[in-house]
Amino acid sequence: MYDASNPPGAVVARQIEAATASLNIKLIQSDVYSAEDLDVALQRLSQEHVSFVFVPPSPIFITERSRIAALAIAAQLPTLYAFREHVEAGGLISYSISIRDNYRRAATFVDKILRGAKPGELPIELPTKLELVVNLKTAKKLGITIPHALLVRADEVIE
Repeated sequence: MYDASNPPGAVVARQIEAATASLNIKLIQSDVYSAEDLDVALQRLSQEHVSFVFVPPSPIFITERSRIAALAIAAQLPTLYAFREHVEAGGLISYSISIRDNYRRAATFVDKILRGAKPGELPIELPTKLELVVNLKTAKKLGITIPHALLVRADEVIE
């Protein structure tokens, strides 16, 4: 799914298009402009018999994460999400940075600024840790068996 209302989403969409093309994977994109479009987007992907749905970072997608998970389960669509919060809300799997860790890191920058550091002189930091989260309850609802090799690598398994 692609959040067409989110300008950074266009960058993600281009990256996904390039990656799928280089791997010779057929990409089916379903555009979402608002929360009201979610039902139609997931129905379309279900009708196309996609192998899985990638739900990239987006304000709409994080706000509507429980609804997206429920709709995906109802449509029997395996889903890969941008954040663990989606999986905690019933999604299947995520592999991404930790929003929580980013907020903790941001707090250290706020502290430095409040102590007199100039924001423009602080180093830019990129996340260095990715986390894999798997929801076995959702896998069971979808009739999917998650390979043991993936489960042992997961940072968290929701049972």
